[in-house]
Amino acid sequence: MNKPYSRLDRDNAAVLLVDHQAGLLSLVRDFNPDQFKNNVLALADLAAYFKLPTILTTSFEDGPNGPLVPELKEKFPKAPFIPRPGQINAWDNEDFVKAVKATGRKQLILAGVVTEVCVAFPALSAIAEGFEVFVVTDASGTFNEITRDASWSRMTQAGAQLMTWFGVACELHRDWRRDVEGLAALFSNHIPDYRNLITSYSLMKGTNPLPKAVP
Repeated sequence: MNKPYSRLDRDNAAVLLVDHQAGLLSLVRDFNPDQFKNNVLALADLAAYFKLPTILTTSFEDGPNGPLVPELKEKFPKAPFIPRPGQINAWDNEDFVKAVKATGRKQLILAGVVTEVCVAFPALSAIAEGFEVFVVTDASGTFNEITRDASWSRMTQAGAQLMTWFGVACELHRDWRRDVEGLAALFSNHIPDYRNLITSYSLMKGTNPLPKAVP
């Protein structure tokens, strides 16, 4: 049964970054390492750009999973950070769920490592509690395409929507007239071909190229 189109709303969305940890990132094989980290940081940048409530969590940091990717803590120094002592499913951690519900948002933009566990488990749990879940597929990684595809199937059957960070950004923005330079700078910082596009456009218009850093 087809569901009606439910669009992301910047006033109703929150971002959950689950277990992007140094040790776990070494398990990701469905993306190359540089590409994957770029996608994760792109999602973080769009969360900051749209001023979305963002929650960070890790699993068993003192063990082999390792610490959170430092760029994420630097990007969100005031965001709730929940280091889970042992729970595999972030939704089993009371502090994490409280932080999610405290945002007052019903749309959850979710990414993590690894996809079939750290993403799928909280996604399914949140859906069961009435949240809309949007899984950012290219900022979530796992061992191989088989395990990834199986987890995507499981989540979509439960009602999760699969998106990319670029699609999330465009759906949140909705209209270029809101801001051209800010969003174009975000895209250019993470997509080399997009920077080429903007550089070409800037030369044609006789304007300065976009800065390399997103405010």
